[in-house]
Amino acid sequence: MQDAQQFIEPCLIKAQQHMKYPVFEDLIIFENEDYIVVNKPPFLSTLEDRTPNSTNLLKIARQYNPELQACHRLDKDTSGCLAFAKNAAAYRHLAMQFEAREVYKVYHAVVWGNHTFEEQLVNRSIATSAKGVAKLTPQGKPAETYFNTLENFSRHTLVECLPVTGRLHQIRVHLAYLQAPIVNDELYGGEKLYLSSLKRKKAYNLKEQTEELPLIKRFALHSFNLGFVLLNGEPVKVEAPYPKDFAVLVKQLRVNS
Repeated sequence: MQDAQQFIEPCLIKAQQHMKYPVFEDLIIFENEDYIVVNKPPFLSTLEDRTPNSTNLLKIARQYNPELQACHRLDKDTSGCLAFAKNAAAYRHLAMQFEAREVYKVYHAVVWGNHTFEEQLVNRSIATSAKGVAKLTPQGKPAETYFNTLENFSRHTLVECLPVTGRLHQIRVHLAYLQAPIVNDELYGGEKLYLSSLKRKKAYNLKEQTEELPLIKRFALHSFNLGFVLLNGEPVKVEAPYPKDFAVLVKQLRVNS
């Protein structure tokens, strides 16, 4: 076992070193003298994480502008709107809006099951374990999320999620509570989704001795909108287009429903 571990760890580090990191300028969807909002790609941490020799979005951002600070964070697998401040005053200004729950946040998720949500509020407190797993408990911190159905497919739903608070894994655990776990979110009861299961009525051919990969290799959650007030008092609302994997998932669900 020890020998296997000694072999695996250098391989993991080597793979991470050869991973292609994005060009920061290509991610920018809004920029002014105080803020940058990017469309964060999946599989990239916002800040330092426990993965050895890995980079993160803040490191990449500071190659573009050494003064940048991340105003909030997204889970490693979550894509979409992420704001950076270019100076201390801008950082404080947006931090106060987050604290006062004045930031407009909209996420899109693809979930298991056919659901009709209309301003569905989940108001359930969340506690986080030492291992970084969230659970619903009255002893936790207050957490509120509103949910709306955007589109129904045969066995899945595209859901709009509007978190009022910002607890760890809040949307994921609240959707699991509604018995609508996110596709591929195995931590909270969401199974992987394979194209073959969507094409059951149609021919689906997989080459022999080929393992079928899931339609999306992460949990299907995307930060679609971010709205806040600039230092000059003007409101701004930024929209992040779906990344390729999320767009393909939605397209396949539409085609095969």
